[in-house]
Amino acid sequence: MNRMFRRYHRQIAIALCLPLFLTVLTGMGYTIAHEWLHQDELGGIILRLHTLEILHLETIYPILNGLGLVGLLITGLSMTGLFNQRSNQNTHDRG
Repeated sequence: MNRMFRRYHRQIAIALCLPLFLTVLTGMGYTIAHEWLHQDELGGIILRLHTLEILHLETIYPILNGLGLVGLLITGLSMTGLFNQRSNQNTHDRG
């Protein structure tokens, strides 16, 4: 089961690498351009790139990013072993 989650996690991470990198960089760039440098026109362009409005994907891009991140969280948390049930067999064998 753990091997399967590793494979899915790797595939999702490869697919989301560029979109998440774009989202992070443009989010930081918008904050710098708009809030710190007061460049509203540049901030608008960066915001259009952030939401992929430039490619007319602004309605689906955030949903795909969110679903991908949820998939990474689920597969990543499952690989940590936090949710594995521990068997009581070890406590009974000691006594």
